[in-house]
Amino acid sequence: MGSRLREVCFASVALLGLWAFSAQAACRQALALGLDVSASVNSSEYRLQVEGLARALLSPVVREKILAMPEAPVHIYAFEWSGPGIQRSILPWTEITSLPVLSAAAAQIAAYQRDPLGDSVDQSTAINPAIAHGLHALSERSNCWKKTMDISGDGTHNTGGDPRDMRRALTTADVIVNGLVVGIDNPRPGDTRQLELGELSAYYDAFVIHGPGAFVETALGYADFERAMRRKLERELEGLVFGSSIQTLGAEFH
Repeated sequence: MGSRLREVCFASVALLGLWAFSAQAACRQALALGLDVSASVNSSEYRLQVEGLARALLSPVVREKILAMPEAPVHIYAFEWSGPGIQRSILPWTEITSLPVLSAAAAQIAAYQRDPLGDSVDQSTAINPAIAHGLHALSERSNCWKKTMDISGDGTHNTGGDPRDMRRALTTADVIVNGLVVGIDNPRPGDTRQLELGELSAYYDAFVIHGPGAFVETALGYADFERAMRRKLERELEGLVFGSSIQTLGAEFH
């Protein structure tokens, strides 16, 4: 048996073994989505967030990516966060096995009602505890091939510790953290807050995101949240196709 043939056989066996193991795991990706609901987010902006997330999940490309491998579905969890002690589940872990399940999950997110007393008066922005909450949630999905957390927000942390303190735990748990930063809707002439969006993106890049391929998506304002969320989901929802790799190896052999 030639050396190239042995390489092809060994690689094919390894891929098949990995596929068999992965099929038993039956979870392609666990995705935890965290939304900022601190006092800087008013009631209309809150609705733009939850309804924008729901519509983004049902957008054609995102829907196709989520449902690409029903034998190994994506699991989705959504939560909102503000101060150190305020992290609430919007959608419990849901195994997205079909379009009706995805539609029901999106409807639950869109219908969620904000606590009228809690975060609406909380001026604090605690990103570190938000990441810790997402990490704990993802620990419940240890059988998933990929674990991803998203932190959306319109400001830097001002309490709850440095978000970078979570990096060792994230690395140990093999969790990727991506960010979505939100600017100011309809800035007035001379309003410098929109200029701060670049600074906030740089802050998220330095303090919040973590892991191989981690990135920051930008929304110009909450009216732009749905578009930014859709782009982010399209980028991070990646399927694993072992069959293509095996076919490629076979083609090389022949």
